[in-house]
Amino acid sequence: MSSIIDALYELKYNPFEYGAFIASFYKTIDESENNLLLAPLIIPLCSHPVFGKKILGAVFGNKQQSSIWSIFDDRTKLYDLQERIDGFYTLTNQCIQYCLINDWLSVNEKSLSLHTCDDCDSVFTSQKMAEKLGRLFRGHSVVEIYAFLGVKPR
Repeated sequence: MSSIIDALYELKYNPFEYGAFIASFYKTIDESENNLLLAPLIIPLCSHPVFGKKILGAVFGNKQQSSIWSIFDDRTKLYDLQERIDGFYTLTNQCIQYCLINDWLSVNEKSLSLHTCDDCDSVFTSQKMAEKLGRLFRGHSVVEIYAFLGVKPR
């Protein structure tokens, strides 16, 4: 029975599906120092039942612009975020490897940052939710984001 559950889990959460989330996030976020540390937040937040919908509904460019404070206003609902980060850690690493292999992302070793490749040969399906999460995090430091969400980087 557990092999069926494992197979269904791997079918839903696989690097081929969530690799586009990682690439879309880094397409919209500013290339800042240590932005590689934000990768473990992408899948847990985008797949979160409550905040995934709130992120998707974020508004940009209007007079009333969304921010991390307006989207994550009720942080008590993020009680399981640290568990989700730990649980999706392996998937996040697999997704980053998948993006690097497909030349969707490249790494700047000096600043420990990821950014999308300019001469991307293969095109990924842009994920609006991950792009909006990148816009929400834009302009904030890695330390500030982790402190605001109340989780610790691994």
